[in-house]
Amino acid sequence: MTGPIESNESSTADHPSLANAAWLMNARTQSVLQCLTAAGFTARIVGGAVRNALLDRPVEDIDIATTAKPDEVIAAAHDAGLKAVPTGIDHGTITVIADSTPFEVTTLRHDVETFGRHARVAFTTDWQADAERRDFTINALYCNPDGTVFDPVGGLRDLRERRVVFIGNASARIQEDYLRILRFFRFTAAYTDGTPDATGLKSCIKYRTGLSQLAGERIAVELRKLLVAPHAGRVVAAMQTAQIFEPVFGSCCGVQVL
Repeated sequence: MTGPIESNESSTADHPSLANAAWLMNARTQSVLQCLTAAGFTARIVGGAVRNALLDRPVEDIDIATTAKPDEVIAAAHDAGLKAVPTGIDHGTITVIADSTPFEVTTLRHDVETFGRHARVAFTTDWQADAERRDFTINALYCNPDGTVFDPVGGLRDLRERRVVFIGNASARIQEDYLRILRFFRFTAAYTDGTPDATGLKSCIKYRTGLSQLAGERIAVELRKLLVAPHAGRVVAAMQTAQIFEPVFGSCCGVQVL
């Protein structure tokens, strides 16, 4: 990585670059990106891979956002000799497999209607709209196949300052999917000193009862990840103070916590 982490609405020469990242320049990653660009579409790595790479943390899953629609992703993959599996086609996600390595490729989206547990989406070619429907600013970072970083919502600044902040209005983001309450605490435990953002915490407390609408399996996954994060103890204490666990345990265990 080169250059300071700065916040900007677009890519500039002052942004850090991931041009030397081994996972990005890997032939498998590039083959998926190139199959889309060769077909006339734009494709960028998005989310966790970009965030972790900028922090010099391990990169695991590599997610790709693209202007190509799902059927166009499938066609582009087949033309390049890659396997494409419609693992989440209703939400725009196709898993493209390159040399036994899976990559989730998702069409740019904006929410048409949300229900607190899932959303009805429409496809778009607007990168800003795609970024604004995501949860936290540090999860809405993108990079081109050449490593150029794009920051539509100020995630670089928050990454530099080790803050986990909801994109736009925290209450609105939570009401789109109540699981974001647990993700807020999980990411706080993993990427900050364990001190929750005050605005985000206030909204999580306000809408905590929404957690009772979620499937226990979704809740369990988030809690397991939270408990192994570096600052889990401090964050769990904050969750107890905020009474976040009352609707969580009621949902997971079928027990009403009084």
